[in-house]
Amino acid sequence: MLPSRSSSPAMQRMIALVALSLLLSCGVHGQVVPAVISFGDSTIDVGNNNYLPGAVFKANYAPYGENFRRHKATGRFSDGKIVTDITAETLGFEGYAPPYLSPLASGKNLLTGANFGSAASSYSDDTAAMYDAITLSQQLKYYKEYRSKLAAVAGRRQARTILAEALYVVSTGTGDFIQNYYHNASLSARYDVDRYCDLLVGIFSCFDDELYRLGARRIGVTTMPPLGCLPATIRLYGGKGRSGGGGCLPRLNRDAETFNRKLNATVGALVRRHAGLKVAVFDVYTPLRDLSERPAAQGFAEARRTCCRTGKAGTGVYLCDPATTAAGMCRNASSYVYFDGVHPSEAANLVVAESLVSAGIDLLT
Repeated sequence: MLPSRSSSPAMQRMIALVALSLLLSCGVHGQVVPAVISFGDSTIDVGNNNYLPGAVFKANYAPYGENFRRHKATGRFSDGKIVTDITAETLGFEGYAPPYLSPLASGKNLLTGANFGSAASSYSDDTAAMYDAITLSQQLKYYKEYRSKLAAVAGRRQARTILAEALYVVSTGTGDFIQNYYHNASLSARYDVDRYCDLLVGIFSCFDDELYRLGARRIGVTTMPPLGCLPATIRLYGGKGRSGGGGCLPRLNRDAETFNRKLNATVGALVRRHAGLKVAVFDVYTPLRDLSERPAAQGFAEARRTCCRTGKAGTGVYLCDPATTAAGMCRNASSYVYFDGVHPSEAANLVVAESLVSAGIDLLT
């Protein structure tokens, strides 16, 4: 049954996801893949930073999690589900892979994967270290540790099968620009945008090589989002290259597009280099840019203001202000594209997840 023209955009998106889930699951009992293993930044952090005393960025307070289970903050940077949650549900999982630093990441819970994401982590370890996040290098070390723990639970042979058939997601890079390059005069003096993007995709290439060596065969990597459409970047850099009417910043979006072109080329080279490797580029740039520029077309009312009230200075411009949780929360998060200064609402994540799941079909066949 197809959605009618009168169906709401949100309902149409949900029906599309359900239909895609049924298509993927045809002939398969339960989960389409045995595990989901995630690396990256706040876009996939499900609570690891809660266990880092010095971490600058945390989402362990209201109004984060307002529309999640039990209406409590878990460490996810949204009002509800993030993209990997939605993707896991679409692939048949009844629960989510736990944050690796939590006590839940033990025993049989390891069989369905692990989440190593850390808010403010980046391709460059230098960027992550500035904010006491788990660097990508350290996330890889944790993954090696996870492999040993998984073998102890499932047995070596079964562990190898799980690792080979699992879906790996790498989602990071935004912080390399908005939390480092754009306000680090020394860094921007050493690298123009083109060379900086080369540096970052080179790091991804090496990371992918190592994942392949350790048994990964299905890897999805997200593109850079539309950096010039994020409410925080418009607020911080709106005086330079701003389009009329308070819209997205073309200069910053061009930087993201440069990175994305190089990422696509790098992925092609990786697939040619490694036998049996499948890598999909998950495009978050296009759906999020479209939502930012034409929110009403997909049922959203606001793409410039944030649902929660953000801070006024420093790193506070990115996140919900914990001092104004009650008065600073919008009435309906699902009508907002962005929950805080850089992170989409659950409703927007549903739109982005469609793109990810659709692009990932080739990984699962």
